[in-house]
Amino acid sequence: MKSADEVADNLIEGYLSPPTDTPMQHVGNYELPSREEVSRIVEQCRGLLFPGYVGPSVARLPRAELGIVVRERLDELRNTLRRQVYRALHHKAQSMGNVEDHCGDCAEDAADITARFIGRLPELRDLVAGDLRAAYVGDPAASGIDEVIFCYPGVYAISIYRLAHALSREGAALIPRMMTEQAHERTGIDIHPGARIGQQFFIDHGTGVVIGETCRIGDHVRIYQGVTLGALSVPYGAERPRAGSQRHPTIEDDVVIYAGATILGGDTVIGKGAVIGGNAWVTASVPPGAKIAGAHSRRDTSNGS
Repeated sequence: MKSADEVADNLIEGYLSPPTDTPMQHVGNYELPSREEVSRIVEQCRGLLFPGYVGPSVARLPRAELGIVVRERLDELRNTLRRQVYRALHHKAQSMGNVEDHCGDCAEDAADITARFIGRLPELRDLVAGDLRAAYVGDPAASGIDEVIFCYPGVYAISIYRLAHALSREGAALIPRMMTEQAHERTGIDIHPGARIGQQFFIDHGTGVVIGETCRIGDHVRIYQGVTLGALSVPYGAERPRAGSQRHPTIEDDVVIYAGATILGGDTVIGKGAVIGGNAWVTASVPPGAKIAGAHSRRDTSNGS
């Protein structure tokens, strides 16, 4: 049996060996983004979206004092986010061999990305308000917006997706994905920050939902637990799809997708107002207004209704 010293020496030798195409360590180098700080960023953002519901109480504050508190929170978010965005950009630049220990361009880009993202917070709050209304209207069990904010995992995951998507669009690396993975860990809802999702989106119950990077979802779409909006698998050894290519389905306005349905493929379009039944398997486009149950694939030319 190996001693602890032998195991440690073996591990360190592996850490310090020449890098491979699958690096598994980051030793003796610049700082990477912090999961704890990204979690803090998420809560700082949620506190600005849902004041009084998230973060320290702001009850009964007069407007002038509320203004001071909000400005302080914005400054805290700016400082925390800028540092983490810088670390991610710096890591990406170093991994490409472009910079050494400090990256002035990364620092400037991080400051600009952070400023633009913070400038979008009022618009993001409006988007999230629409999602709250969709959840309340779409679920007869909801007793009020307060219950939706406190208790609905779909609303939690969607609100973090909205933030992460905006940050990704501004040019941040890695941090948006870390944000949505935090929501994934907490709720079981996996929304890639690259997905494009319209207004008043509602995920009911939510556990096991997967929404892929290039998925496009219209307005007033409702989905239930266990739904996958995914890509068709790439055969082992085949060439990876080109970055940014459409690999996930398009869901048009007013679609309802019931629990356990799987919809795959970049060429698959679910037409406006369609209803996809529970546990359906869909790999072909669905006409507007159609109702699909069971399997609906490229070999099946019927509309499944």
